[in-house]
Amino acid sequence: MTRPAALVIGGGPAGLMAATELARAGCSVSLAEAKPSVGRKFLMAGKSGLNLTMDVPPEQLLGAYDEAADWLAPIISECDAGQVQAWARDLGQDLFTGSTGRVFPVAMKASPLLRAWLAQLDGLGVARHTRWRWTGWGAQDAARFDTPEGEVTCRADVTVLALGGASWARLGSDGHWAGLLAERGVSVAPFAAANAGIRVVWSDHMQPMLGQPLKGIAMRAGDLTVRGEAVISRRGLEGGGVYGISKAVRQGAALTVDLVPDLTTPDLIDRLSRPRGKVSLSNHLRRLLKLGPARTALLQEFGRPLPADAAALARLIKALPVRHAGLRPMDEAISTAGGVTRAALTDGLMLRAMPGVFCAGEMLDWEAPTGGYLLTACLATGRWAGRAASAHAGLKPRPAAAPV
Repeated sequence: MTRPAALVIGGGPAGLMAATELARAGCSVSLAEAKPSVGRKFLMAGKSGLNLTMDVPPEQLLGAYDEAADWLAPIISECDAGQVQAWARDLGQDLFTGSTGRVFPVAMKASPLLRAWLAQLDGLGVARHTRWRWTGWGAQDAARFDTPEGEVTCRADVTVLALGGASWARLGSDGHWAGLLAERGVSVAPFAAANAGIRVVWSDHMQPMLGQPLKGIAMRAGDLTVRGEAVISRRGLEGGGVYGISKAVRQGAALTVDLVPDLTTPDLIDRLSRPRGKVSLSNHLRRLLKLGPARTALLQEFGRPLPADAAALARLIKALPVRHAGLRPMDEAISTAGGVTRAALTDGLMLRAMPGVFCAGEMLDWEAPTGGYLLTACLATGRWAGRAASAHAGLKPRPAAAPV
């Protein structure tokens, strides 16, 4: 019996997971990647410690996906935080969980996990083709690719598209596929930056602070409040705390910073009401609140002239308005919102307009904060699409072999 032919386009986590499921089910799988190697964004994410998932209760995990939570619930339930950890351990990776629930490989890098994963795919017979850039479909819906050897066409019984969003184009996610799908009648929501830095034009006063971290703060925008660090960069504000509120900023919400989130406003007023004698206000604040150079500089940047009244000054310190020019460009964002809409897909992530073609990963219209949520959903949608594509080809997925 001839095995069904499966084509996976895109060699990121979603594509690799889809290829894994298709191969386990018995498909003959070809994986096409436009870049010279697979998993480039995955490796870049691992440079600062590969955050695989968040080991938190299911409702908290799903809550990170906001409007898409209902859509993703059954998908993530089959590849939740516990299953992501089991998958990584099956590939020989030792893991640990941090105090906030973030799960990391002990190696703190993506490369050992990726090498083990590719070895597994080799063992399953998956054929990898790099420098194959997908350019659409040709006659009889054969996929077309630009390759070093010229144009190549490839027909498959089922296809999984895992082409990423529209950020970090140099790593492969350039969103070029949106036009190709739109031509076939697929609904694609416009892309927008997610988990992005915020543009700020600093005064000369801030130049000595460039590169310095802002610690012990809380950032607020709209309904979002995030405690976390930020970095004062030449281009504005970066870091986990910033990324957590970037969605609200993108939607037009004002941004404020609480410089002392562990103090209530009445406690702060009480401290600021203490006599300071001949001590300057800046030194008085330094002694009372221990803001440090970075937080003090931020207060001066956006709060001058500082109010003399203790209550007014306390309100300013608890909600310092940050003047900014919106988010950094989309290509600099960690991820993007927008993509193939839920309405364009069946429950199995198959395109309604193109039976036999499935989508997975960041090319779907969902977004999430950093902290393992992005990678969890990429792996989960890749697994879901791979299994649905296998079923469409008439095969049943087989579970992974138990680790020895």
